[in-house]
Amino acid sequence: MGEVVNLNRARKDKARGDAKATAAANRAAFGRTKAERVKTETEKARAERLLDGAKRED
Repeated sequence: MGEVVNLNRARKDKARGDAKATAAANRAAFGRTKAERVKTETEKARAERLLDGAKRED
């Protein structure tokens, strides 16, 4: 026979895991210094300019 599972506990464990994943994503997004954010934005803008400059006109 299979193992008995407490559905209420399973639901709470899943919610807890989802909350941890959301918290980790928020820490990555909002837990950076201003210098790190500016550096990331600058690198992204540079990559976009480089990509746009390499486009061919038909």
